[in-house]
Amino acid sequence: MKREKKKKARRIGIWFLILILVGILSTAGCFAYQVWKANEQSYAPLNRNKSSHRQKEVTMNEPFTLMLVGTDVRTATNKNWRSDVIMIAAVNPAKKSIKVVSIPRDTLTEIANTEGLQTKINAAPYYGRQADIDPMTNLAETVENFINIPIDYYMKINFKGFMDLVDAVGGIEVKVPFDFNMKLFYKWYTFKKGPTHMNGHEALAYVRMRKSDPRGDLGRNERQREAVQALMKKVVSLDSVTKTDDILKAVGQNINHNIKMKEMLALENLYRQIPSGRIEMVKIRGENSNQNSQHLWYYLVNDQERKRVSRILRKQLDLSSSTASP
Repeated sequence: MKREKKKKARRIGIWFLILILVGILSTAGCFAYQVWKANEQSYAPLNRNKSSHRQKEVTMNEPFTLMLVGTDVRTATNKNWRSDVIMIAAVNPAKKSIKVVSIPRDTLTEIANTEGLQTKINAAPYYGRQADIDPMTNLAETVENFINIPIDYYMKINFKGFMDLVDAVGGIEVKVPFDFNMKLFYKWYTFKKGPTHMNGHEALAYVRMRKSDPRGDLGRNERQREAVQALMKKVVSLDSVTKTDDILKAVGQNINHNIKMKEMLALENLYRQIPSGRIEMVKIRGENSNQNSQHLWYYLVNDQERKRVSRILRKQLDLSSSTASP
């Protein structure tokens, strides 16, 4: 049973973006035109041909990275977003394995295209806009510089996309670990310990709560994974086939990515071939601190730790053993 639980945890470790799209493609294959339209509506390439950390563009037949981003805004029309969740999946098709690293949003690092400004990594989109650079491109370049790996593909989802998807499948069932209250969009939600059915708004409040969790981000990450698992059970169920229109609408209007339709299908096929035990979470070790002149809380990651994570991901990508720059 312990081995099975560990396998489950690894299976649902990737942030819900990739799982949601894979699930949709799997269950809605017969609705090819609708899937194509949703993909076309959400397609938004980075403002560059390839990563500066690549000698040439890669395909999904080669080791590649996928940056998964959850934003802190409610709708797609709000352009002033910051990254609430940043997760990098390093995928090696030949090895049929994925290594995933989650970068805490408060991580202190140098922001790309700012002449050396150091602040929280989730501010990279904001400073991209200030420099008249595509926000997602600026975030990608900031992450690349932080752990010295290329960012080849990305997926981004906003709050509404998550809520709409949960509502589209009729809500999800989760097991609340303890009693707590959470304010979301000017409304308080009360959660009681035990099995609970949640709609979209409740589910978002549930996965976003951090301050009342004694385990902080670690506890929040576990609640997010639990919600992902519950959501995917609904998405891949036969009942969801009748809700395909609502599901694709939630995706098309609230997700952005730079993955072409042919690549999306290749990603879905590749993911099916990867055993659950070959999906590994890589944790970035650091510490929270407000010991600075502004008394702001940052997540501090030292150079040795950045280099350790960089080596793991670069090996997974079949790149040289060069480590992250100081």
